[in-house]
Amino acid sequence: MVVPTRIGETRPYATQLFTLIGRSAAQVVRRPAAPHRAEAARRLRGQVLWLLGGGVALILALMFGLDATEIAMMPPRRSPELWPVAILTDFGKDEYVLALLAAVAIVMALVFPLLKGAARTQLLRLGTCVEYLFLALLVPLIVAELAKRAVGRGRPFVGGKADPFNFLPFHGAEPYFSFPSAHSVTAFALALGVAAIRPAWRVPMFIYAVAIAASRLVLLAHHPSDVVGGALVGLLGALCVRYWFAARQLGFTIEEDGKIVAH
Repeated sequence: MVVPTRIGETRPYATQLFTLIGRSAAQVVRRPAAPHRAEAARRLRGQVLWLLGGGVALILALMFGLDATEIAMMPPRRSPELWPVAILTDFGKDEYVLALLAAVAIVMALVFPLLKGAARTQLLRLGTCVEYLFLALLVPLIVAELAKRAVGRGRPFVGGKADPFNFLPFHGAEPYFSFPSAHSVTAFALALGVAAIRPAWRVPMFIYAVAIAASRLVLLAHHPSDVVGGALVGLLGALCVRYWFAARQLGFTIEEDGKIVAH
């Protein structure tokens, strides 16, 4: 939900609701018109190259140097004492986080026609943030799902041993959906998205993301390189969606040097 052009407050409830939905969707896909978007695009390319270079190097180093050792150190899968970690990890489950964001957006849309004046404008601004966060998660999660199926990496101990090179590309079975970690995609995309909107929340959000990633290792759901891969996909996705919104002047402003800041 973005801030559309003015919608008459005296129009029928259903008319306001469907007008809001239609105009919001249209503004997300409209042509970019923000000044300095070329500078922002150059800045984004630099960020992407740095993340890809460092991320790929770290993933390869972990695969060859740490993955097998780390999973061998973890407690057996489904150990009773791991119940707090099992609860924690659900806070990074993609279906739950996306459903929560979608529910918030739906409630905001339903409430909008009931508000007047400044209250509805403020609600729409909050809706822009929710819409950005939803897409900042959805886009990299789609990429991650395609990568999981293409790569076909076995989860820890699938096949009976700690083999970080157990690959069956395009196998299509869940035990071979280890790379990248969808929980890490969700956690790091959400962390960057929230930090982009509220920079003061940067530290607690990235603590949350690291905790979710660590939970996947403790539960033997992923290798270390899987969670780094998920973090990489999540960060890149959130950065690209932020640029998309900023280029359309939705929730973000592009400064003269190309830096993107929240309204």
